Amino acid sequence: MRALLQRVSFASVTVNGRIIGQIDRGFVILLGVTHSDTSTEADWLANKIAGLRLFEDEAGKMNLGLADVGGSVLVVSQFTLYGDARKGKRPSFTAAARPEQAEPLVDYFCGSLRQAGLTVATGQFGAMMQVTIHNDGPVTLMVEKEVSNG
Repeated sequence: MRALLQRVSFASVTVNGRIIGQIDRGFVILLGVTHSDTSTEADWLANKIAGLRLFEDEAGKMNLGLADVGGSVLVVSQFTLYGDARKGKRPSFTAAARPEQAEPLVDYFCGSLRQAGLTVATGQFGAMMQVTIHNDGPVTLMVEKEVSNG
């Protein structure tokens, strides 16, 4: 499971001309799911992100988390995070989980963030979305939990 996290001052998701998710200060999480992911990876990733300190304190150091600044999260499912462009001109997406596996895990991940006390807005799984991101900093971080094979 991969999350491309961006610290934002504002973000929204629009589908068919209608805003379906919106936050002010917080994180946009572009979330990718692969075949081996389970609720274990989703819980780990949600707990990791809920505890990240990526907001500056009064001294200008990244010492504050979402809860400290009253931040929210906008989660957008993004199968292209598992795209492989090493060969040819068209990426392969075979490492991305199929929708019937990915959608319930994305929902579970959002629930885990909510259980951690965060306010969560979402995109619409499988829809063509326009995502507006006002990156703050910019601060962008890849957070990944891979399944161990042994």
